[in-house]
Amino acid sequence: MQEPRIASLVPSITELLVDLGLGPRLVARTGFCIHPQAALLNVPKVGGTKDVNMAKLRQLAPSHVIVNVDENRLEAVEALREFVPHIIVTHPQGPADNLGLLAQMDLHFGAEPGVSERCAELASELEAALQSCRNKSWPAQRVLYLIWREPWMTIARDTYIARMLAEVGWQSWPALNGGETGAARYPQLQGDETWLAQIDRVLLSSEPYRFDASHLGLAQALAAHAKVQLVDGELLSWYGPRAAQGLDYLRELAK
Repeated sequence: MQEPRIASLVPSITELLVDLGLGPRLVARTGFCIHPQAALLNVPKVGGTKDVNMAKLRQLAPSHVIVNVDENRLEAVEALREFVPHIIVTHPQGPADNLGLLAQMDLHFGAEPGVSERCAELASELEAALQSCRNKSWPAQRVLYLIWREPWMTIARDTYIARMLAEVGWQSWPALNGGETGAARYPQLQGDETWLAQIDRVLLSSEPYRFDASHLGLAQALAAHAKVQLVDGELLSWYGPRAAQGLDYLRELAK
């Protein structure tokens, strides 16, 4: 059987592929695929998640390209279909969906040495982390999770991040669903919404906007009665090997 030539256009899944032992099979990645750094140094970049360099990717002749409904544009995926034999579409919408993601990786790459075994290990870790969250009765809290400023942007309740937060009883605000794709999944704030007065915690993510201590006061002004804290956005939004770690991290934050 011919060895797969994999292009990953999803940063968290690039990390997952390396964790599964598939780093040597990677022939392309985006500029945002940065973890683990040492394993990716010699893997060619083909633009960003939203602006893929199709000409360069075609030259690299991948047999498989991994895309994500939230991260990549539909028109890019349609263009890939012209020259890529296997396109793997991913769309985890909550932490438990990582089990399906691992099953996908096993289905396509399980013939590679060690992949099935590592998928099983990660699935077991995730199931244990989920059970640890669900074994406890968490006090309900209203949470504002900020991903951007100027304008302020947050998350809809049907996003992966919001469903991660829900595992420790944290309900994201505003009370909106954003749908499968599109900008509505990450709504903008005006800053004068009446519900801001009832927010218990404001979480400032490290990505895609890199919030730091200089932004704490600005966020506090949005929700005067809330606890404001910086959080690791990669642990709370990346799929794959960080999913179980993210749940463990949330449990610590929620203590």
